[in-house]
Amino acid sequence: MTMSAGWYLRRLSRMGPREFGGRAADAVRRRRWRSARPPCPAVTGARFTAVLPAGAVAAVAPDAAKRLVAEADRLLAGHVEYFGVLRDDLADPDWWYDPKTGRRAPWGYAFDVPYRDEEAVGDIKQIWELSRHQYLTVLAAAYAVTGDERYAERVDGHLRSWWASNAPLRGVHWTSGIELGIRLLSWVWIRRLLDGWPGAAALFEGNPVALEQIWHHQRWLAAFPSRGSSANNHAVAEAAGQFAAACAFGWFPASAHWRADALRSLERHLRSNTFGSGLNRELATEYHGLVLELGLAALAEADAARVPVPATVRLVLLRMTDALAAVVDDRLRPPRQGDADDGHGLVVDGTGTDRWTSLLATGGAVFGPLDWWPAVTGTDVRTPLLTALVRPYGKEAVAPAVSRPAHRPAHFADAGLTVLRGPAGIWCRCDGGPHGFLSIAAHAHADALSVEVRHDGVDVLADPGTFCYHGQPVWRRYFRSTLGHNTVELDGTDQSVSGGPFLWTRHARSRVLAVETPQEGVSRWCAEHDGYGRAVHRRQVELTDASRELRVVDEVRGEGRAVRLAFHLGPAVAADLAGSRAVLTWSRDGEERSALLDLPSRLSWRAHRGESDPPLGWYSPGFGRREPATTLVGTGFADGTERFTTVLAFDDR
Repeated sequence: MTMSAGWYLRRLSRMGPREFGGRAADAVRRRRWRSARPPCPAVTGARFTAVLPAGAVAAVAPDAAKRLVAEADRLLAGHVEYFGVLRDDLADPDWWYDPKTGRRAPWGYAFDVPYRDEEAVGDIKQIWELSRHQYLTVLAAAYAVTGDERYAERVDGHLRSWWASNAPLRGVHWTSGIELGIRLLSWVWIRRLLDGWPGAAALFEGNPVALEQIWHHQRWLAAFPSRGSSANNHAVAEAAGQFAAACAFGWFPASAHWRADALRSLERHLRSNTFGSGLNRELATEYHGLVLELGLAALAEADAARVPVPATVRLVLLRMTDALAAVVDDRLRPPRQGDADDGHGLVVDGTGTDRWTSLLATGGAVFGPLDWWPAVTGTDVRTPLLTALVRPYGKEAVAPAVSRPAHRPAHFADAGLTVLRGPAGIWCRCDGGPHGFLSIAAHAHADALSVEVRHDGVDVLADPGTFCYHGQPVWRRYFRSTLGHNTVELDGTDQSVSGGPFLWTRHARSRVLAVETPQEGVSRWCAEHDGYGRAVHRRQVELTDASRELRVVDEVRGEGRAVRLAFHLGPAVAADLAGSRAVLTWSRDGEERSALLDLPSRLSWRAHRGESDPPLGWYSPGFGRREPATTLVGTGFADGTERFTTVLAFDDR
């Protein structure tokens, strides 16, 4: 996907004067760096002291260690899967090869590489993911747990190979700051986890090539931070990686300066990326997880290096942790909202370890779970290792006035997110929040007033997900579209106007009108948005405990419009549609479940499944993957003030 001149003009229109000036200075600096690559300053007597405390590895639960070793053995055998693509070449990888398209990224000055052009480069996510080196942190963790030097030797070989193939400022792996930041964090943990291996010092502090790479990564991050309308999760990753490296690899004349600047940047961007309620401002749940992972990892580095951090850093991470605990369903699954690209900040666990359970375990170990938190079961490798570095949380860590919620929050006013809960695991997320973060709202979807409904953790009315970023514009548009969510579309247009894959030029504005979330009885939510100009879409949702019934009432007020109302079912749900009534069935843990969906009879209803021209009836369980799922679409016309009522009644068994 090559960006057109029009895209660049639209992108420029979303920048303020300060951002524009900063980007102009970046462009001048890139031209200057093309011909001048200073050498890494000489380093003598470097020692790695940011080691794990005694007993940290021994605290890893046996089943978590077993999953880790199984994953490490698959990696040793050369097998890995990224975004739905299986690779068998990991024993000796080509760092610039995309197995999805078969293309290989071109060599050259980093800022000349057209990484957004799939025809020239391949799928950039496939190429970048391997070079985050998070599979190497898994191998290093397997060495720490087992003492088997095969894992350490593979890490040694792959790092030396990568460093030899990716000279500073050459090639596709030097084009994006988030990649450099996450890679630095991986290297810190690789060195930490290999500390007992005799070759660890020769691989890192005793290796001039490694020192040059670490220094140039930090120099790059100091020079080209994400700015203005791009200062989202990328800025957090850049600051966290820079800070971790400056703490653990503080061997250079500029290390103290880099560390101080990175900490200031981290504190600023953690605050700016997070609502006061603790939810991530991008309103994309997976980025909430990524930012929280990165923040906790940076906190661990600060405490390991005895670097004081501002109280606001711990405060934001505390609020993010409590917010995550508040919004998950009974199976500890958070909402599926906004973009999701399966990005992680720190990976030391094997396949089968649940990301959200692990993150809640880590956050709970750092801050302490509250009485209303859901029970966090399961084990992981990361929690005992990372929290071994963190000082015990205490009142001195945050401002004295800080208080945590006494009861489980259901409504997050600043984020416009409300969770209605009913008996037997009925969970409903209602979206009445801002369209997205900053002027471009890069990771937002056109999903105002959408609902997401689960029963005992099963997606019944589902958010279809993301599927892709680059290279497949038709699919990118669909998964971000209004029709691709459980809400109302008017006149075949999205509520917000897209200017490209990560750019929205007009944002629908939503406002929540009423919320009632009693402990029992009837929960209510009502909101509206202005995305269709003179026509206003208002939605009310009621969840009644006694009848196990969810009622959704949509009003379209204003000029007459063609209406499409979509309900996307989860992939496990089958639908038997007859007229305006659908019988929904699925199974959970061997038990058959069912619900009756009564749809507005004034609309004409059809079931769609796995259609490609145009796309409709799909569910993306993870980045790069999609599977057919049933979507029910009602079409009709709204003339003046129209009300469309949908009732979802769950079987009372």
